[in-house]
Amino acid sequence: MTRILTYNVHRCLGVDGKLDPARIAAVIAACQPDIVALQELDVGRKRTGGVDQARLIADQLGMQMHFHPAMRVMEELYGDAILTARPSRLVKAGPLPLRAGAEPRGALWAAVQAQGGELQVVNTHLGLRGFERLNQVQALLGPDWLGGPKCTAPFILLGDFNAVPHSRAYRRIVAKMRDAQAAPLVHRAQPTFPGRMPVLRIDHVFVSAGVEVTRAEPIRTPLARRASDHLPLLVEFRLTIPSAPALRINGADAALSLPEAEPA
Repeated sequence: MTRILTYNVHRCLGVDGKLDPARIAAVIAACQPDIVALQELDVGRKRTGGVDQARLIADQLGMQMHFHPAMRVMEELYGDAILTARPSRLVKAGPLPLRAGAEPRGALWAAVQAQGGELQVVNTHLGLRGFERLNQVQALLGPDWLGGPKCTAPFILLGDFNAVPHSRAYRRIVAKMRDAQAAPLVHRAQPTFPGRMPVLRIDHVFVSAGVEVTRAEPIRTPLARRASDHLPLLVEFRLTIPSAPALRINGADAALSLPEAEPA
């Protein structure tokens, strides 16, 4: 089995007003994930003491780190990261379509060696307006990202989508992929925001063919409820060897080639 976790860390500022990257690292470490997708990280920003939060958390977890700054102001960076102790390589990082005057958004794609083969992992943080999110989802499903020839199953798209399940952006994604919290082995889907008393399901893990989800749940420990305004979402899965189906992206059939997998 492999564990993947998505977590909007709110620049490591907890709901108690305490700024503490080490506390975020402790929440993650308790979950024992193999792959971690983080959103809202500060790197070299005055408001959070000028530290590299991505590097600090990765070092405390003993993981390597791939970081993409969705926003850059002089030397101050703000963005998303993928952390893992598994062999990995950065495939792509870049911006997503932007609404005039809105906060820049981006995505980060890494190929990670999971149990059973190489897994494509795309981490993102989408915008606050519905039309903006829909444009960003279209880009992620398009030829530059998941719909391109470089992205073959198995793959996972995860992060803070700012989109609840009845939204157009969410529905567009689940027309192509599966929501991990809707997997047959998952008892029920649970919300992740706000962290102290969650009522909204806006943090998601979406999986392609070749990924069998065995567990998906927010982490509701007392520490997790304080450390950020989101709860981390943990998903446990294994890679399978189904026949390569066709995934319809951009109206065309694209064959999905699956790597050979060993039993998990």
